[in-house]
Amino acid sequence: MSRGAGKGPKGGPRGPKGVGGGKGSGGGPNRGRGRDGQRGTTPVRAADGGGGKGGSLGGDQVEGRHAVRELLLAGTRRTREVLLAGDLDAAPILDEIIDLADEAKVTITEISRAKFESMTRTEGSQGVLATAQPLRPTELEELLEPGFDGSPPFLLLLDGITDPGNLGAILRTAECAGVSGIVLPRHRAARITPTVAKSAAGAIEHLPMALVGGLPAAMTTLKKRGIWNVGLDAGGECSIHELTVADEPVALALGAEGAGLSRLVRERCDTVASIPMAGVLDSLNVSAAAAVACYEVARTRGN
Repeated sequence: MSRGAGKGPKGGPRGPKGVGGGKGSGGGPNRGRGRDGQRGTTPVRAADGGGGKGGSLGGDQVEGRHAVRELLLAGTRRTREVLLAGDLDAAPILDEIIDLADEAKVTITEISRAKFESMTRTEGSQGVLATAQPLRPTELEELLEPGFDGSPPFLLLLDGITDPGNLGAILRTAECAGVSGIVLPRHRAARITPTVAKSAAGAIEHLPMALVGGLPAAMTTLKKRGIWNVGLDAGGECSIHELTVADEPVALALGAEGAGLSRLVRERCDTVASIPMAGVLDSLNVSAAAAVACYEVARTRGN
């Protein structure tokens, strides 16, 4: 195997050093108050364009207190309106949401519980909902650059993950573990639905995500830029704990629940790692496997 020159590991030919299985753009900062009637009178600002060249990621409806709070804190996309159910008990996080919305000049409206529930798309939305400008995809090339602190890219490639709860949990773990970017295929994969946004608990505001026509082609680009493609699969060549390229530019490929890595994605991996199993069951849920793998890379990097 040979590597092209460029940012990342040294260019030139070499084989895998071992087998086994920085933050970017995408989010930012913001902060509740009295509880009678209409809260906030600021008109909604003129609409911005959404999308981006890579297509739509979604994310225009955000539900749940933590997710809405992070949307307002991040401030990297326009929040159009915050809706509150009319029967909420006072709570510090609600006060923070109201203050943040006021600071950002976002309309805050209190509506009846029945009307609120008719607008929600998740279970347990906690009486808070926001509408926002859709998330803009990041160009793949931007994810291949070192972080602001010079740290090498640490990417997740999500191969056909369609369950919104799993995707949201993976994104939350990825943000906490220091993953610098997510690569999603444009087809046969979940978008950022309200369920994903709620499960991610605000991580979608801080993680840059690229949409690509196909993961195999994207992995070829990564390899040319000196980034190691590491698959995660039960039939891996070695344990994730023995991955010796974790502190270099690396992309972890996670397969869909049940199906695992697709054939073409697996073929483009430099190595495939597994997670050791000590119990009767032979596999983890994909979001749990992502947590183990991400934190193993983070541990190696000293995060």
